[in-house]
Amino acid sequence: MLLSMCLFSTLSLTAQSQEQPDYYIFSIYFGGGRYHIDQIQVEKLQAWLREIPDLDMHQISIHSHTDDIGSKEYNAFLSYMRGQAALQQLLLYGIPEAVISIEDFGEFNPVYDNSTWEGRLKNRRVDIIIRPLPV
Repeated sequence: MLLSMCLFSTLSLTAQSQEQPDYYIFSIYFGGGRYHIDQIQVEKLQAWLREIPDLDMHQISIHSHTDDIGSKEYNAFLSYMRGQAALQQLLLYGIPEAVISIEDFGEFNPVYDNSTWEGRLKNRRVDIIIRPLPV
């Protein structure tokens, strides 16, 4: 499925000023039942990471999600696997595991409406959130 091979990425910046955003967010969207991050998605993630100034002065959170299709147990597993796939890519990029935290939400805390096809598609994702370390 071509859609599962595509990476839809978003960069959200909430800024106190034009120069110092509160956080950066990058979302990787998955096809139903999938957790593999293909090479195209990896390259887009790496390009996004290169754009963040002073990356070593940030903490990183991985939030993994699923839609509500399937059992709660399967969705918990799928969410975990998506989070681990994202973690592996960050580690391969050279980010130390000590600055990375993971929260696997599974089908809970959906941002979009799971009763629609579009909402389920948007809920199948991993959000990588990067915040500056407190000074």
